Amino acid sequence: MRKTRDYDAELRALSDKAKSIKAKKIQQLGELVTGTGADALDLDTLAGALLAAVESADAEEREAWRSRGAAFFQGRGRKAGRRAGGNGEGGNQAGAGEAQG
Repeated sequence: MRKTRDYDAELRALSDKAKSIKAKKIQQLGELVTGTGADALDLDTLAGALLAAVESADAEEREAWRSRGAAFFQGRGRKAGRRAGGNGEGGNQAGAGEAQG
């Protein structure tokens, strides 16, 4: 004989796991906003910047943002990223290395 499956318990477990993942994502987004210093912006400005990023169709612009984000997560942080990006070459070199590796 086969064991009967408790579908309700499985659905509850999946629902709990989905809620946990969503909560973790929200927490990480908050940490990202704080870690980048974007929490200093007013909500309208931050929302506008995010909407512009989402709506952007310019592949070069998105790649530049991706490179800066990757550099940030590699520990260069906000201040180091500004120094490297000041001459216009530092951020691009890191991005090229990212694409190759």
